[in-house]
Amino acid sequence: MIVPARDAAATLPRTLAALADQEGAPSYEVVVADLGSSDETAAIAERAGARLVRGGTNAAVASASGALLAFCGADCFPEPGWLAAGARTLAEADLVQGQVLPDPRAQPGPFDLAPQVTAKTGVYDAASLFMTRALFDEAGGLHAADLGARARRTTFSAEAVCHRPPVPREPLEYLEERTRLRELPGLVARQPELRRTLLHRRLFHSPRSLKLDLALAAVAVAAARRSTLPLLGVAPYALELRRHARGRGGDGWKRVAAVDAAADLLGAAALVHGSVEARTPVL
Repeated sequence: MIVPARDAAATLPRTLAALADQEGAPSYEVVVADLGSSDETAAIAERAGARLVRGGTNAAVASASGALLAFCGADCFPEPGWLAAGARTLAEADLVQGQVLPDPRAQPGPFDLAPQVTAKTGVYDAASLFMTRALFDEAGGLHAADLGARARRTTFSAEAVCHRPPVPREPLEYLEERTRLRELPGLVARQPELRRTLLHRRLFHSPRSLKLDLALAAVAVAAARRSTLPLLGVAPYALELRRHARGRGGDGWKRVAAVDAAADLLGAAALVHGSVEARTPVL
């Protein structure tokens, strides 16, 4: 079991405790891959009895002896049956994505990142991931771009559950994160199957991005025709924006909605940029 960690002193004790409490699992060892921490991460790992390896994930895998590899984020807290479920599913696959759910103990802020993985999408999250050593060696590492493509059998395990706390973000960080959508069209160009598994209606980043595109088209038509009637096309996006902002922002929902709208526009621009670069449309 590999736990990549960098400056994870705040969460690693709980992660290691959860890994020590696995039930019904085959025999296993815990290897913490210290990715250059400057805090107490290494000392915490050693005190917990985990094997500490400095030098990255590949070095940690090389030091492990098992033919089956399980990866857990240093800020993730697996349920007691996580490893057993992953190992059971891996007996019939080369690559298994486990489920990642929000930490029920945490209360995310309006702009915090709350990572979730609830289905097989073709993009793999190492917060809860299982694979054979043969696949790892063939792909050349955990973060190989074609990891999923090299796997002969991939699947998703809803029973292998890890909980992950939200990642705090300020509004500017939230906005900056949307600019990374520029990379998505290139990823789709390299892995066309993502149109089916990851995109909405094979073209759109999400249902919300579709509503935004319709809203922008409605504004353009209204301006061209000098008519307010096409602006009715803005309503689905505006209602979606309001609903999400109210759910996350409480009394300050209007500020949250304004930041969300700016983030959505940045994301749309990034997707257009990336689509032109990759010559692959994703909206």
